[in-house]
Amino acid sequence: MAKVAFLGLGVMGYPMAGHLKAKGHEVTVYNRSPAKAQAWVAQHGGASAPTPADAAKGQEIVFCCVGNDDDLRSVTTGEGGAFAAMGKGTVFVDHTTASANVARELDAAASAAGFGFIDAPVSGGQAGAENGVLTVMCGGDQATYARVEPVIASFARMCKLMGPAGSGQLTKMVNQICIAGLVQGLSEGVHFAKRAGLDVEAMLEVISKGAAGSWQMENRGKTMNAGKFDFGFAVDWMRKDLGIVLDEARRNEATLPVTALVDQFYGDVQKLGGGRWDTSSLLKRLEK
Repeated sequence: MAKVAFLGLGVMGYPMAGHLKAKGHEVTVYNRSPAKAQAWVAQHGGASAPTPADAAKGQEIVFCCVGNDDDLRSVTTGEGGAFAAMGKGTVFVDHTTASANVARELDAAASAAGFGFIDAPVSGGQAGAENGVLTVMCGGDQATYARVEPVIASFARMCKLMGPAGSGQLTKMVNQICIAGLVQGLSEGVHFAKRAGLDVEAMLEVISKGAAGSWQMENRGKTMNAGKFDFGFAVDWMRKDLGIVLDEARRNEATLPVTALVDQFYGDVQKLGGGRWDTSSLLKRLEK
């Protein structure tokens, strides 16, 4: 069992930290709003700390899941950040979906200070975090990764090292590219079926067993048809992620016409007031 800290108790971090405690690890948590950390301790036990540095002090592994690059810099190298308190030979594992550039930047800072860094964004959404079945895509050094993989298994069903620092974030970008195009296609299919007068649920049951089948179809098709869009990953978050993807594509000269178009479509959903609707709400744009 390991002594660990977890920084960031949002919809993903809160249950992820809970799984670590349930597996027997010694867990100290930090959250920007202390009340959330106190609630976590009341539910799971463990301890809370007033700053990232206080949480990180004396730990073997420090996990993190915050909002974006700036939030990540704040809790690592900012005032009261975790990096100043981490000892040599420890490891910082970042589950934030962020840029590959910030992953490389923090890996260099960690290496200079004598501890390890793994960028480890996740896929599986809130339900995956709550059920402990996330997919974790990692970037970093092989030896460092090998030390943290068994602990990450507390909340993951799939965890893989994809390459050097930044590779986890790049893999998560591919994940979001694929989801964006797939959800748009599913939205158009459901919209078309409705306009054609088909029984949408029967249609989904049939085609989900063929080549068109997907996780999105199985888990979001019926809720889309019912006009329910409160199932996890929000449009605002997806636009943040697609912004990271498109920035990286400009750097590496990848051509992503569908991704760029779907990002604009999500902008239309935001204008409809759907920033907190889940990503399957692309259908609403077609039916407005």
